[in-house]
Amino acid sequence: MITYEWLYILAGAFFTFCSLLSLRDRRWGNAGFWALLAASFLLGSHVSDFVNGLLVLAMVAIAGMGGLKRSDPATTTVAERLEFSALLGNRLFLPALIVPVTAVAGTLLYNYTPFGETGLFEARRETLILFGVGVVIALVAAMVWLRPPMLAPAQEGRRLLDSIGWAAILPQMLAALGALFALAGVGDLIGTMAGGMIPKGSIFLTVLVYALGMALFTMIMGNAFAAFPVMAAAIGIPLLVEQYGGDAAVIGAVGMLAGFCGTLLTPMAANFNIVPAALLELKDQHGVIRQQVGTAIPLWACNVVIIYVGAFLIWS
Repeated sequence: MITYEWLYILAGAFFTFCSLLSLRDRRWGNAGFWALLAASFLLGSHVSDFVNGLLVLAMVAIAGMGGLKRSDPATTTVAERLEFSALLGNRLFLPALIVPVTAVAGTLLYNYTPFGETGLFEARRETLILFGVGVVIALVAAMVWLRPPMLAPAQEGRRLLDSIGWAAILPQMLAALGALFALAGVGDLIGTMAGGMIPKGSIFLTVLVYALGMALFTMIMGNAFAAFPVMAAAIGIPLLVEQYGGDAAVIGAVGMLAGFCGTLLTPMAANFNIVPAALLELKDQHGVIRQQVGTAIPLWACNVVIIYVGAFLIWS
């Protein structure tokens, strides 16, 4: 059976390559940071929480002391890239499309055909595992089609990671923060406050508060994965699902989308909104956010309607 652990091994192998390449270039801080991240993926499930915490603290120390530097490893030349661009145009993006197609089509085939009876994939992890399979297929297809240098994928991946720096793992860290908030009872506290303010029986107003809370907490913490455990414990599960009988799948999935609308509006989502502005050398540090406001707000309103209609009117 292919389990979730296989994805950890795949990610750990990639970060190991990045560390070794950085070590070869004598970029000691980069090598140490990516080596620690690789260790957390490869060994995290097999060591104690205390050891995982030490790995995180060591990574924070390297990043905090400015140990991560940008790199510009040699892969293909500028002339070769221009030649590929002129020759292939937008077809260069075809390998990237393999990833979502594999994830979506593979999930449908696995769940709705006899193929699912083989038990090849860990239960409820099919889509994520197939996403990883799609990445491998896309990589092989691109290598066979474009025939770049063998180390080009690892070098380009390292260049991108080094450009983003510590912010590359920000979603992972913020998701852990959300889980800590939930364990600390923040969700229960917010749920008690919300329950006292929302009129009893007002489903739409409860949906509105839930979606607004997802967006606001995402803006504060920088990632919807951090906001979800809090708002699910506060409003999503006790009120919308248990008290009003809403469809948990719709409430969870679209609630996350409402949170992602908050991601578009906050500098706390540095890896999405601040790092691209820095990489593109924009004069306005918040230029990316300003461009996204017109999309985020109407999309959030649509998510409120989708939750109310999909989880309650259609479901009932």
